[in-house]
Amino acid sequence: MNMFVVTRRLLKVSALGMVFGACLPSAYAETTLTFAHTHPVEDAQHIAAERFAEIVNENSDGEISVRLFPSGQLGSDSAIVTGARSGTVDIALTGNPYFTGLVGELNVLDLPFLFEDYEHAHAVLDGEVGRSLLDLLGDHDLKGLAFWEIGFRNLTNSRRPIETADDIEGLKLRTTPNPAHIQAFELLGANPTPMPFTELFTSLETGTVDGQENPVSLIRAANFYEVQDHLSLTAHAYTAAPLVMNKNKFDALNAEQQELLVNAAVEAARYERELLAERVDDGLEFLREQGMQIVESPDRESMREVVAGPIRENFVEEYGTEMIDAIDAEKAVKE
Repeated sequence: MNMFVVTRRLLKVSALGMVFGACLPSAYAETTLTFAHTHPVEDAQHIAAERFAEIVNENSDGEISVRLFPSGQLGSDSAIVTGARSGTVDIALTGNPYFTGLVGELNVLDLPFLFEDYEHAHAVLDGEVGRSLLDLLGDHDLKGLAFWEIGFRNLTNSRRPIETADDIEGLKLRTTPNPAHIQAFELLGANPTPMPFTELFTSLETGTVDGQENPVSLIRAANFYEVQDHLSLTAHAYTAAPLVMNKNKFDALNAEQQELLVNAAVEAARYERELLAERVDDGLEFLREQGMQIVESPDRESMREVVAGPIRENFVEEYGTEMIDAIDAEKAVKE
């Protein structure tokens, strides 16, 4: 067979292949989404992220896969939010305080002593209030998929036990950049120092700050017990964790794929909450075994009296009472 004939046959095969490929349904084209967060792999947040990736992969029959980047591999909390907005990160998970600079109304979730307990917080986040807050992120190139959580924050420090509000005075404490968190500790006489979570362990170790505030599970997972002597179960504020996606990337998916991602986010949120609840008692026992001195029943009311009223008033002055009233109404329904 001469070269001319061979070439013609190869061209025909190539053309047929292109036509056939063009006719294949798009479902066979795999989409890989990058998912970034800053928590260690031992934390419930990462375990839930793995569950989210599994659900997405299974329910899309492999059409969509999720690649995880934990422990700040793609940058600090602020950096991954910026990445999700610009599209260099597809999905980002971090604490609510890192979104409040974009959507001021989200500050309501960080008000001290706002939620009575986890049940109250979940009812708000999973209801109309939560969805309306997530929807506001759409104006900032983000699609809010669901609210995951970090949980109720507790104080640790290397100087003294925290029994009452007076014991907080003079402590240099790492906080989130959230205005409500900063103002609360200023009112309590502390020196609040916002800094990225990825820098926190070193700052505690070197004495740059005396202490910090996070849930028990994260205190354990981040090994803070190695550089902190005292833990007080103040539960002074709850922190939600919005799971968000680059809006352009989300909008480019078909309706079925979009629904799949939202449902997976909600299912993984429930999984994370259950995991966190299961870990509390074991976490406290582990921290005791590591030598931490734990104040289980501090005088939370002395703290509430100092911070709750003024910070709530500041929010109402800027955003009105509608959001807080709706949150309080959920508490009344629960009771």
